[in-house]
Amino acid sequence: MRNYKKAMGLNMGGIAKISFCLTVLLLCWGPLLQAQEEFNYDESKVGAYTLPAVLELSSGRLVSGNKDWKKRRTEIIKLFEDNVYGKFPKKRSNIHFETLKIDRHALSGRAISKQVRIYFTKEKKQPYMDMILYLPAKVTKPVPVFIGLNFKGNQSIDGDSAIMLSEKHPELLKYTKAKEQQLIRGEQAERWEIDTLIGRGFGVASAYYGDLELDYPEGWKTGIRTTLKETLAIQPQEWSAISAWAWGLSRMMDYLETDQQVNKKQVIVTGHSRLGKAALWAGANDTRFAAVISNNSGEGGAALSRRWFGETINRINTNFPHWFVDRYKTYNNNATALPVDQHMLLALIAPRPLYVASATEDLWADPRGEFLSAKNAEPVYSLFHKKGLGVVDMPATDTSVGETVRYHIRTGKHNILLFDWLRYIDFANENLIKIK
Repeated sequence: MRNYKKAMGLNMGGIAKISFCLTVLLLCWGPLLQAQEEFNYDESKVGAYTLPAVLELSSGRLVSGNKDWKKRRTEIIKLFEDNVYGKFPKKRSNIHFETLKIDRHALSGRAISKQVRIYFTKEKKQPYMDMILYLPAKVTKPVPVFIGLNFKGNQSIDGDSAIMLSEKHPELLKYTKAKEQQLIRGEQAERWEIDTLIGRGFGVASAYYGDLELDYPEGWKTGIRTTLKETLAIQPQEWSAISAWAWGLSRMMDYLETDQQVNKKQVIVTGHSRLGKAALWAGANDTRFAAVISNNSGEGGAALSRRWFGETINRINTNFPHWFVDRYKTYNNNATALPVDQHMLLALIAPRPLYVASATEDLWADPRGEFLSAKNAEPVYSLFHKKGLGVVDMPATDTSVGETVRYHIRTGKHNILLFDWLRYIDFANENLIKIK
């Protein structure tokens, strides 16, 4: 009997210990387990949601004209700064440029290429970014230019052997013994369609986003958020990787304003995926960009955050904690508490032309959420007597709809392809050529 009681006592003690351990595990790992949310690709499960009013001032008064919109616009910018992207530094520091290389017979004589180093301080040393600019060779007046960051170095956007290699970035190396195979030329050329753009009379400017900040959680430690914190009088935690990339797009614009072969009133900022988010934030803050294009930018870009479909605030903050400011993480499981949604970001582009594009197989980016975001930016464009999408429902696949605000959903995967570029060229021609 004594042995039985002893055994029972041990078992009860063991159970108590197990119970204690489980409690500790739940306390410690509960939030992590909660973060492993279910993903939804079923439109019937999205649920009801209410979007913040884009045309209502913080006082509760409705916006009634352009003057009121200027006030509301300032409020919305501040809300995105505080809750999503962080600050967008207005100070340009000691920006200056150095032309490293000019090829007046690039692309078999069809283009002029210029490779320009953009220094962020008065010294000719890091931090800086290297930009490649292609212009049509046989034009006699300033040309419109598409501008955007690239993912894999300037040499990745075209097979042109004259493009300087991004050798200062070991993260791009392919770890092969042959140097010429370490940085692959033209690796992502299909995403740029430079021959097509040049042939249609447009210039193209690009720079590697890693020149600004490397795309991983600790990238800020060697990126401009750290190296320029004294120069810009802003601490690293006050802005995000997306803000840093967006700020870099504006510094590229600084150079383009000085190039007499560029029509500075016809510079279109564009971006794919996370760089589409950066393009939208750059366009919202820097009104020198004549038009803004979002290609498959998804959550934190063009897609509505309140829709439970595809990527969520929780998931994007879990996978990419450096893209946004820390306060954005407080909305991980409570998107309805966020005082903004992405239709408000798109509205900040008004009255300038805006194009939002999706892809049929890119459900993670929530194509319908991107469409609805553009649709719900229309009231602001109406203030300026500009026409938006002009439709209630999503268009048929591979069909572009809208005027000043435009949208399409392309057949295929998460990418930017010739179909997209041809739509963007038409869009720019129809909306910007009349600008003198």
